[in-house]
Amino acid sequence: MLVAAAVCPCPPLLVPEVAAGAAPELDALRAACLDAVAVLAAARPDRLVVVGPAAAPGPHPQGAAGSFRGFGVDVDVRLGRGERAGERVLPQSLAVGAWLLGRTSWSTAPVEGLGVAEPLDTARCLETGRELAAGAGRVAVLAMGDGSACRTLKAPGYLDERAAAFDAGAARALGSADTTALAALDAELARELKAAGRSSWQVLAGAAEGAGLTGELLYDDAPYGVGYFVASWS
Repeated sequence: MLVAAAVCPCPPLLVPEVAAGAAPELDALRAACLDAVAVLAAARPDRLVVVGPAAAPGPHPQGAAGSFRGFGVDVDVRLGRGERAGERVLPQSLAVGAWLLGRTSWSTAPVEGLGVAEPLDTARCLETGRELAAGAGRVAVLAMGDGSACRTLKAPGYLDERAAAFDAGAARALGSADTTALAALDAELARELKAAGRSSWQVLAGAAEGAGLTGELLYDDAPYGVGYFVASWS
């Protein structure tokens, strides 16, 4: 049973060492993410699943390692506590999630990761979420993923006039824990707008079906032309 969820974006710039001199620009976003993770801890789940987009999808056990060395900084992370486990390196989205958990000294429950292919169709995303929620005990989900990358001329995907409306709809759905609206997000439009969080959000929608959770939107902005949302469900 899903008892709580948090939604956070996953840009490496959340890690201050990666952002370097620009780090203060995302202080409000970092604070919102940490607040959302704190709500997860308050729910006292039996396990936490960190879900995020990945080029190579699949599960990652507690102790799986990730790194931001590819961005020129000496920062390594591990999913949850304990010895290093698994041979696969955490994808960027889950590495950012692991960094957030490390910042809060997460010790509430065991942690596992799930990389989800960005092009995964909606039906499969929803079914994956249902399977997560059907697992033993009280489950919490930390869903990592960004909105569109087309909000401004200087955005990674350049300006697309459809991006603002797509992000507004996603923000409303995430802020109100509206699983129906999340399930209705257009996967093809999300791909065109480079909204990498769509798959994670729809996995969360499947996990939250019938859970009766309420949502709160903690952050909604588009620094650097990319939609970033933070939401807490409890």
